[in-house]
Amino acid sequence: MSKPTPEKKLCIIPARGGSKRIPRKNIKDFLGKPIIAYSIEAALNSGLFDEVMVSTDDKEIADIAKKYGATVPFFRSRETSDDYATTVDVLLEVLAEYKKTGVYFYAACCIYPTAPLIQQQTLGKGLEKLLNERLNVVFPVVSFGYPIWRGLQWESDKLVMVWPENINKRSQDLEEIYHDAGQWYWFITETLQTNKKLMGENSSGITIDRLQVQDIDTLTDWKLAELKYELLHSLK
Repeated sequence: MSKPTPEKKLCIIPARGGSKRIPRKNIKDFLGKPIIAYSIEAALNSGLFDEVMVSTDDKEIADIAKKYGATVPFFRSRETSDDYATTVDVLLEVLAEYKKTGVYFYAACCIYPTAPLIQQQTLGKGLEKLLNERLNVVFPVVSFGYPIWRGLQWESDKLVMVWPENINKRSQDLEEIYHDAGQWYWFITETLQTNKKLMGENSSGITIDRLQVQDIDTLTDWKLAELKYELLHSLK
């Protein structure tokens, strides 16, 4: 990896207490420790950050975050703790709070608290790409498991192809499509404060393997993530 620029870099882990689908999701036990610990440790062990902080509205989450080495310099406001606050809302609030104390960061990375499959090497590649290619945002992406061009939809109890022109095309001849892996976002702080969005014209990504990706919205998802984690670490 090329040498990063000397400007300060911040890791922000957004972890509110009010998760709905899996209660206390951000600190639920994942193979022996709270799931948020994996994000904190990945950030700390990467050596990429001047500070690793957790943005939360919850004292228990704050205590666990500090136990695993993160800082919690302030608590979230009520406005960024409800079901309608976006990730960008939280990031902007964090940067504004640091600014009040005269602390500025050139680049930052938002790492989600439920990303135990995150790879330190990929984090480093993301920062390298952000700086070397003068991008605004870099995040991991993964290809869909099946070509979406062969997708189906319901119409009056009948299944029809969304793109019927592809009915006789081979899967391998269709263009591969990717989606956000939902793990982290490297970004230039000044640009985020101006544009107020994480995806835009000057965004790019790092392609990662499907084994490294798992949405965790149900208990079944949780178990699949644990199985993937164990498999990933058995392959090292």
